[in-house]
Amino acid sequence: MHDVRKWSEPLLRLVGRRGEPVVVQTLRSAAAATIAYVIALRLSPEPAPLTAPLTALLVVQVTFYATLTNGIRRVNSVVAGVLVAIAFSLLVGLTWWSLALLIVASLAVGHLVRVDEYVAEVAISAMLVLGVTTVGFTAWARIVETLIGAVVGMACNLLLPPPVWVDEAGQSIEGLARRVRQLMLRMGEEAAGRTPWQQAAERLHEARRLDHDIVRVDAALRQAEDSLRLNPRVKEGLLHRVVLRTGLDTLEICTVVLRVLARTFTDLAKTRGSEELFPPRVGATVEQLLSEIADAVVSFAVLVTTHLSENAESAEARLSAELTTAAGTRDRLAELLREEIGEDPANWHLMGAVLTEVNRIIDELDTEHRTRRLLEDLDRVSREQRAKLPRMNRLRERLGVQEELWRNRTGVSGRSR
Repeated sequence: MHDVRKWSEPLLRLVGRRGEPVVVQTLRSAAAATIAYVIALRLSPEPAPLTAPLTALLVVQVTFYATLTNGIRRVNSVVAGVLVAIAFSLLVGLTWWSLALLIVASLAVGHLVRVDEYVAEVAISAMLVLGVTTVGFTAWARIVETLIGAVVGMACNLLLPPPVWVDEAGQSIEGLARRVRQLMLRMGEEAAGRTPWQQAAERLHEARRLDHDIVRVDAALRQAEDSLRLNPRVKEGLLHRVVLRTGLDTLEICTVVLRVLARTFTDLAKTRGSEELFPPRVGATVEQLLSEIADAVVSFAVLVTTHLSENAESAEARLSAELTTAAGTRDRLAELLREEIGEDPANWHLMGAVLTEVNRIIDELDTEHRTRRLLEDLDRVSREQRAKLPRMNRLRERLGVQEELWRNRTGVSGRSR
């Protein structure tokens, strides 16, 4: 009984994770490749038509948008390679120098037909077809198998819709916000005491390393944006994309300002030497202010990644309250810094820089600033879509989709206020 339970635990864990995007994508890819192979066995003249499952496996990407675009490019690349191989077989046949010319011509054709990352696939298809005796037979088989794999891959996205990666992107954004919070808390604790400049410099290096986190979050967000495009399960895909993107842009600005603040702390620590970074009252206020701003950063990330309107309203109310509290502490810090500079004006430029930088972060997190930026980005993206697809835009207007988008935009504006 114990052995059965031991062996069944991994299976139960897999079943429990069946709703996760990675598990869904794995099952979709395996199903598409298998179905493509079964169909190709009946339609292709090849005894082992592995091109069909390979094409299906490559075509069934993480998102429907990527699947559609990859499927079209892959079919184009294979057909172009086969045509190049047929032309070479009729003119020169297979020799060492014709193989070199074939590769050059295939890569050139791949760039001409704009298959992007499948440029090498053009040359591969051409070499495989040219390397056999019955060129016409193999060319036809390869085209048939590629078409089967591409069609099956696209059909799987209609019958088994791809996962939406919005939650994963939201978790990445919240994770970035929590790392920013932890760094702010450590900087605040050190501001209230004696901080060697080497320790302050270490915080500066941590702030710089946040750039790598932003790159990873940006990759997750681009995947989420692609998963929202042309996805039949998603409504208001444009709205979700813009909300997440503007949220990440705001956090990126906050990390840049935090890096500048860490630089200011490092310079101030070098200037102070063995003395305290700030006088006791000023240091305690700086620590309190950074703690309040750190909480507001996390609340902002929660607001950006919240889908339900009720939760969004509560998250926005919490963020507004935290920003109001932080603004009051900032004003108190300004008074203390004014008194300190009046008594000792030696480091007035660094003291003023601290106040400027924390004030910039508070302004970036402000809900009105977020609303204005969100509406601007929605208008910009809408204009770009209308310019690229005028016929599609007219169809959307006839179906009432455009009016719905404007109502959603107005709703976002109202909630953000």
